[in-house]
Amino acid sequence: MLTLTSPIETWLHRWPVGVKLGLMALGTALVFPVQSPWVMGAALLALLALYLALGLRFARHGLAMLRPLWPFFLILALWHLWQDEIARGLIIAGRMGFAVALANLVTMTTRLDAMLALVERLLQPLRHIGVNPRMVALAMAMVIRFTPVLLDKMSQLMQAWRARSPKRVGARIVLPVVLLALDDADHVAEALRARGGL
Repeated sequence: MLTLTSPIETWLHRWPVGVKLGLMALGTALVFPVQSPWVMGAALLALLALYLALGLRFARHGLAMLRPLWPFFLILALWHLWQDEIARGLIIAGRMGFAVALANLVTMTTRLDAMLALVERLLQPLRHIGVNPRMVALAMAMVIRFTPVLLDKMSQLMQAWRARSPKRVGARIVLPVVLLALDDADHVAEALRARGGL
């Protein structure tokens, strides 16, 4: 995943990035005060309908990208079952699912360079207090670009572990993942220096 933008072109790709980010912020702000599981369910169904309105292939790809949330949902479910607060657990899970799915929808339909250009523009007033907008935009680009790469490498390490040992992976994987991240950071820093730095 070199970029989060979906290759499946939709009408939402043509919307300005500022409008999409504004609507995402508004949608998330409106959902967080919700206390009814029925209203939360209706909001999730409306978001699902929006995904489907962009095409079945796009919706399938977008919903598949939400799979990493299932451990969080499982923890929430177990905790709220133990606390006997099932409705509260459903609302919290719904908020989290809605916020991530909405952010996912925006990133899938927005080019990374357009999003970073907007961030850089919005941060221009902070230049007067010593903030470099270009550096902040670059840092965001690095996080967005390298998080999926690091997750992919972690997945490969876990598969290699499982192929060689019947034991669970556990915390043993943390140090190799940290070393991989540091190695990648070193390579990126060298590449930036070779191109004149910032």
